[in-house]
Amino acid sequence: MHTAIRAVAGFALAALLAACGFHLRGDVTYAFATLQVTGPPQSPIVIELKRTLQSSGNVKLVEVPKDAQAILDVTNVSDDKGVLSLSGGGRVSEYVLTKRVSFNLHDIEGRDWMPAGEITVRRSYTFSESEVLARQSQEQQMLRDMQTDVVQQIIRRLQAAKKPVA
Repeated sequence: MHTAIRAVAGFALAALLAACGFHLRGDVTYAFATLQVTGPPQSPIVIELKRTLQSSGNVKLVEVPKDAQAILDVTNVSDDKGVLSLSGGGRVSEYVLTKRVSFNLHDIEGRDWMPAGEITVRRSYTFSESEVLARQSQEQQMLRDMQTDVVQQIIRRLQAAKKPVA
């Protein structure tokens, strides 16, 4: 009797996952075989983007534009920190972090593989003057997480890129 209940429960769970569109990621595919990534020198986001692309195994990163079927230009990376809310005494109680990354994908002739894009990620956190060091550490971790989020969004957009028609 218990095995029948487990089987029904397993079937129901599988049906729910299938109904919501869940599927395993599988292999990442791109419309290009070789890619050059350019951006601000020694930028952590460019470094993480290259590392992520190399680990996918389906695209070869090249250093020379003429060897690249497509060129990904990371044109702007900016981090911003703003006040989200104040306490009753006029002290900061929440901050918002914003990371903006602008990029475009084109070939050596300048034809766009997809429209230029910008990804903006925001995170907020509470602030307490008694925990300044802990909050600074939390802020740095949030910025790293935001960077990873941006890289994953760029990867998804690269998967949707199409070769321009001549």
